[in-house]
Amino acid sequence: MKTNRVSGILMHPTSFSGVNGIGTIGEKAFKFVDWLEKAGQSLWQILPLGPTGYGDSPYASFSTFAGNPLMIDLDFLVRDKRTSADLITPPDYIKNEGPVDFGSVVWWKLPVLYKSAQWFLDNCSDEDRASYEKFKNDNASWLDNYASFMSIKAVYDKKAQDENLSGIKTVWFNYWPEELSSCKNSALSKWNKEHKDEIEVIKVIQFFFFDQWIKLKEYANKKGISIIGDIPIFVAADSSDVWSNQKLFQLDEKGIPKSVAGVPPDYFSATGQLWGNPLYDWDAMKKTKYSWWVNRISHMLNLVDFIRIDHFRGFEAYWSIPFGDETAVNGEWIPGPDHCLFEAINKQLGKLPLIAEDLGVITDGVAKLRDDFNFPGMKVLQFAFSPEEASNNGMVNAFLPHMYNQNCIVYTGTHDNETMQGWLDSSSDEQVRLVAQYVTGKVMSDAEARALSNNKELCPLLIKAAMASSANMAVFPVQDLFAIGTEGRMNEPSTVGKNWKWRFDTNLLTDEKAAELKFLSDLYGRNI
Repeated sequence: MKTNRVSGILMHPTSFSGVNGIGTIGEKAFKFVDWLEKAGQSLWQILPLGPTGYGDSPYASFSTFAGNPLMIDLDFLVRDKRTSADLITPPDYIKNEGPVDFGSVVWWKLPVLYKSAQWFLDNCSDEDRASYEKFKNDNASWLDNYASFMSIKAVYDKKAQDENLSGIKTVWFNYWPEELSSCKNSALSKWNKEHKDEIEVIKVIQFFFFDQWIKLKEYANKKGISIIGDIPIFVAADSSDVWSNQKLFQLDEKGIPKSVAGVPPDYFSATGQLWGNPLYDWDAMKKTKYSWWVNRISHMLNLVDFIRIDHFRGFEAYWSIPFGDETAVNGEWIPGPDHCLFEAINKQLGKLPLIAEDLGVITDGVAKLRDDFNFPGMKVLQFAFSPEEASNNGMVNAFLPHMYNQNCIVYTGTHDNETMQGWLDSSSDEQVRLVAQYVTGKVMSDAEARALSNNKELCPLLIKAAMASSANMAVFPVQDLFAIGTEGRMNEPSTVGKNWKWRFDTNLLTDEKAAELKFLSDLYGRNI
């Protein structure tokens, strides 16, 4: 993939402050695009856009095709005459600032959206009705299954709660009737007829999301800003994707996974990581010419300009863990589809604007897969400053800016990392000294380096180093741009209940800060 030298910001829409409960794709998002243009930035990177499931994670979505209803902007619905203003007034416990309280937001906002969708069906203009019908027709391949899935899920989630089945993780294969969990056409047709109204409302809510998102993307593109989207390689067990495509996954006759995804034990975890996602049946997918993946990529390219694929190495080989194991220790490496998948997608969609998340232990086979398709890989500055490597070999870590080839994208950190300032604050004196010496080009003591870190002088110098690097693309989490500490961390892997909540004070997006960033972009040829 050939790109110009560009730079941009990683900022998920849910993190905007100044909006009731949770950031949306409304006015704050449009103003953020204006600020990016003023700051000379060409990229806006986001996290997955799907409806969040377990743990509120965008990487555990009820559908890889659907949009997250919580991101819909209610004020824009009123502006566009798609709901009534008296339906959207939030209760006092819904705040404009501070971390997202997902429990409260879901409790308040989803019923508001359901009422708004019904209002739309009863009162919309002929033009809006025609737009909605077109949306349904254009997206029927995933929308029909998603709406049915969410309708069934709503009924049986409540039933599980009423029967005090909280000990059972509410995944469809655990507690739905067999005729529905197996997605039998006769049972599904009967359900759809009996729940027609609820299903229609679910579809309207998706129409709201996609209409607002497409308008935001078009606005960004007109200002010269491309959006980098994100998809996880695997999908959640509790999703319409798995439920409606069971023959494409490694499931038994009851829909229960035979094996699940994760990564093996390593330096960071003696028991590995047990993700629990169902694994693809790649042989079954190959027989369909990988149509599910073709449709997934095609759909995403309508929403974003580049796609970052999380855990890219899983296409070359994936770690298969027996279902029911409590750790990832007993897994084994199984060959993935490798080149065959991307050859099939390229044949049907053309050359792909994909970014390979190639972090972790990358084999020669993974590197070859990435390079043969010319996909840019990722470089993360937080991984660059190893005291052990520095003492033995000099500063030759592959994540250091002077070691890059051009076809890569450099980050100060990702959504899974501690913020750069938080990382510096918790790093050893020796590591901070390595950072300080690298970005200043000066010999200094531990105390001098720590003083620079404490004064928040190292974050802007690290951004400058990334900007100056040979990497074609440079992206910075907005937290690092403002040297926000650990309180700004978005996600801590392998933890639940404290992630994805961070919201950013949009008042910090000043003209002065835009001018500083634009100067760097101009200086290092990233605003051409």
